This record gives sequence, C-alpha cells and structure tokens, in this order.
Amino acid sequence: MRPISAELLQKYNVPAPRYTSYPTVPFWEINLESNQWISLVKKAYHEFGDQEGITLYIHLPYCESLCTYCGCNKRITKNHAVEMPYIMAVMKEWQTYLDILPEKPKLAGIHLGGGTPTFFSPESLREMLVFINESTEVLPEAEFSFEGHPNNTTREHLQTLFDLGFRRVSYGVQDFDLAVQKAIHRIQPLEKVKQACDMAREIGYESVNFDLIYGLPHQTLETMEETFREVGNLRPDRIAFYSYAHLPSAFPSQKSFEKFLPKESEKRYLYEKGKELLNQMGYLEIGMDHFALPGDALYVAKIEKSLHRNFMGYTTSPSKILLGLGNSSISDVHYAYGQNTKEIDLYKEQMGLGYLALSKSHGQTEEDIQIKKLILELICNQKTTWNLCFYTLLGKDIWEKLKEFQFEGLIQFDTSGMEILEEGIPFIRNICVVFDKRMKTRNEKKFTFSKAI
Repeated sequence: MRPISAELLQKYNVPAPRYTSYPTVPFWEINLESNQWISLVKKAYHEFGDQEGITLYIHLPYCESLCTYCGCNKRITKNHAVEMPYIMAVMKEWQTYLDILPEKPKLAGIHLGGGTPTFFSPESLREMLVFINESTEVLPEAEFSFEGHPNNTTREHLQTLFDLGFRRVSYGVQDFDLAVQKAIHRIQPLEKVKQACDMAREIGYESVNFDLIYGLPHQTLETMEETFREVGNLRPDRIAFYSYAHLPSAFPSQKSFEKFLPKESEKRYLYEKGKELLNQMGYLEIGMDHFALPGDALYVAKIEKSLHRNFMGYTTSPSKILLGLGNSSISDVHYAYGQNTKEIDLYKEQMGLGYLALSKSHGQTEEDIQIKKLILELICNQKTTWNLCFYTLLGKDIWEKLKEFQFEGLIQFDTSGMEILEEGIPFIRNICVVFDKRMKTRNEKKFTFSKAI
C-alpha cells in the first residue's frame, strides 16, 4: 500500500463516528417507552433468538486508579465494598429480561467490559455469572471473553472465569515505554503483562488480545519499535491497535499531557510503522484497528466473510441481539437500540425498584436497518452490493462523493455495488459517513467524535 499523502491526511483526518452502530448514539431520535422496548426485545428474540441466541455485554465500571487517556465510563475507588451491591443490581437487571424472554433463553456469548472487570473479586464475578449461566441455555459455540488489567488479573480470576466458560481475555497494554506509561498514569511492567499472558495460556485460554494505542504522549518511532518488539515476543493472538482519541472537553484529565502529544503527521507515521511491524510478525488486518494471527477465529471469520461488528467491536458471533447490563451499557436488539443510565447510584436505585434502566433509546426505521447493513458490510468486508430498494435511496450527492473517492484511488464502485480498496481502508470511517443520513439531517458539529485517522 502506498503511503497516505499529506493532502489526503489533511482532508480526511476529521471527526467521524466509529460506527459500532447506525445511527450512532448522538443521532438517536426515536425514543421508546418501556413497554415498546420490551415488545421489540420479544420480537427480536422470537425472530432470531432460537437460532442465534443472545449476547450479553456486562459493564463493570470500577477502577482503582485513573488512566488519564481513558474515555470509558468509570468510577475511581479503592473501596471494594462497592462490588456486591453493584453485582446484585446487574443480577436484578438480568432477571427483568428473564421475565420478558422465554424460559431459559439461549446464550451466544458474554463480554465483561469496564472500567476494570478484574477490580471485582473472583467470588463476586462467580456469583453473577453462575446465576446467568444457570438461567440460560449456553450454546455450544458460545464465546465468553473479558477485559483484564495485567496488574490485577490473578490466576484465581483466570481460573474462575475459565471454569465458567471464558476462553478469551483482552489485556489493556497500550504501550510498554515507561515515559508514555507515566504520562497516561498506566504503569504496568513488562513482567506483569508476561505473567498475565503466561497464566492465561497455562490455564487453557484460546485467545489473548492486546489493546495498543498510537498517538499517546511521548511516543516516537523508536519507542513504538521497542513496544512492538516486546509484543512480538509475547505473541498475542489478536491486537487492537487504536488511535488515541483526544477529547479534553469530555475528559479533562487528558489536558495533563496535551503538550506532549505527537503532531498529526507524526501520529500517522506511528500507525504506519505499527502496521508494518504487525505485518512482519504475521498479523492480518481484520478491519478498523484490529489485527489477528492466522488460525485465530477472527482471522478465519475475516477470510470466510462471516465477520460481524457491534458495540464491543469485531466479533465472530452472528447474534443480532446484544443486551447490555450495568450502568451506561448499550443494547442492540436489531429493531432498536437502548442505553442504560450512566450514573451508577441511579442505576442501582432503578434496579432496586424493578425498573428498566434505559435513559435513551432509538427505534429503527426500515431505512435505518438498510443503512446499518450497508455500513457494517463495508466495515467488516470492505465491500457491499446495492439492493434495488437501497439503490433508489442513494441520491446524486452520494454518487458524486463516491466518484470523488474513486478518483482518489480509495474505492471502486458501479451500479451493482462498491468495494473499498487497500488504499481506502484508513479512510473507511470517512467513506461510511457518506451514507449516514441521520448525521446529514443534524448539525454534526454539535457532537464530539474522535478524528478518523
């Protein structure tokens, strides 16, 4: 792939959604009453549940210290007395869905995110997960995964979760350089990361993922090379190589290192060097930000064109029903989206009263569903075909923009469909924006997105 020109970088390095949903959360417009949400959950399960099952995302928001780069919903505390009240609230929320769904709904997967899921003790996690497992029919191909902090993921955590069906673990590494770690308040020695990986593999985990970030303060090409040298030695099965999202208006802690951030052109060189090193180590680019080794299930899904994407990122699970449990978590039930209240204490209060915790939602129109399908096909497979109904909705402005992308060597398209070329993959978010009709009807400048490149 040829290097990105300075002109294209300047033109397209603008704020754009990551498209883990369509419409993206800021453009949800059609709010639902609780009874409407319940009806759509039932409808989705009736249509897809028996065949595909349900995937659960469980948000576990507590962290013992603040990582200043982080944009996640979290609460900083060293008080572990908060664990069980929160776990009980999540269990009550799951019970509200059990009251909606058929007896023993089929379970296609669980992902524990945060915050720091390994802030919670193995015993607390076990109580919650045993309740979920015993109340469902766990499908044979179910995928259970969790996010672990290398500093506090113990052998007991790993063994407990393995015994409950977990086979994938993701460690937030970000960078191995000490100056970078100090700036982002995420100090974790290489020995800790190695120990966490070794323990997972000894126990029998099938996939270890690293989250790495480029564009952090004090990063240089030399420090990037050293980080990737250590990554190569540890050989994770998957790597998420994210662009640092600098949003100090939303996350004031990011201001502390603002003057040490690389310039935009330097940041792009960091990505290109990282990708070059990953390719040399045998990793395949799955899509936006994600890489995997041959033989990993994500790699296989990419080759077989069976890759999917949801609020958790790329996945091999075909389930169209993702239920989010916990504060701030997001659900996608194909016909609608819903997000729980972000405030932890309010969430626990709502659960105690037996209410649904939805704070915002969006009922999908038929056009929303069609555009979502198209965008996900582009993000997962880099190509799509126009169906007759959608073809009539494209409009002259979209055709003109596609011609511009084609002239720039980023895509190929005709009256049957389009394909994103290798040179266009870095601009995939910009390409998807062209089809975002919800964004076009609103003033996107009012909303905060990270830059596309």
